[in-house]
Amino acid sequence: MSEFSKSLSVTASALRAQAARLRHVSENISNADTPGYRRKVVPFEVNRAENAGVDMVKVGRVNLDRSELNEIYDPAHPLANEVGNFKGSNVDLMIEIADAREAQRSYEANLKMFEQVRQMSSSLMDLLRK
Repeated sequence: MSEFSKSLSVTASALRAQAARLRHVSENISNADTPGYRRKVVPFEVNRAENAGVDMVKVGRVNLDRSELNEIYDPAHPLANEVGNFKGSNVDLMIEIADAREAQRSYEANLKMFEQVRQMSSSLMDLLRK
């Protein structure tokens, strides 16, 4: 496998990983007001691609954040207990927005790298044809 192909494979795996991360962050944001919802955390793993001879980025098993759920006081809520509290979610919108921005920037950087490698490969092929 050529060095260009290896570079494209690594970059493509990083693009897939960041896309998965963005998907889970958006789920967290969407469910920020859902009672009992636990934030999803996406770990990344390094996966050695034997046929390519390079390390690829892979999304690990999605975990639930086990931190405490917020106590919300609303006696009129159908899930409220005898004191008027119910368990909200443990999603912190500031953290999710920061994670989304980081994932977006990483995605953009990998996309730029993908485009540059593809352009270099194309330029090299043009030179070899001459």
